[in-house]
Amino acid sequence: MAAFPCVIIFFLVSSTWAPTVFSVGRLRPPDPAKWPPPPCKMYFPMDLLYEPDEPECPPIAAPVCASNGHTFQNECFFCLAQWEFGHRIKFGHYGKCE
Repeated sequence: MAAFPCVIIFFLVSSTWAPTVFSVGRLRPPDPAKWPPPPCKMYFPMDLLYEPDEPECPPIAAPVCASNGHTFQNECFFCLAQWEFGHRIKFGHYGKCE
């Protein structure tokens, strides 16, 4: 009777480890070139008294390269610049501009 709980425990432990153990050879870092463009609609200011000099973006370093060759700190800064200057600024790619 003591073997039954051990079998259940072994099954539960091995079933939770199986995806990790068998996927080790297939893990690759995600390719930023395949990421979708930033969802700028969620970053547009809702306040009518918005001051572009003081953006309310998080201080996260995730660079975004725009079509004008300017690297923005993250997609929030890029989207606010696109909102401010119109669609003259287009999304280039994630990462620093060269």
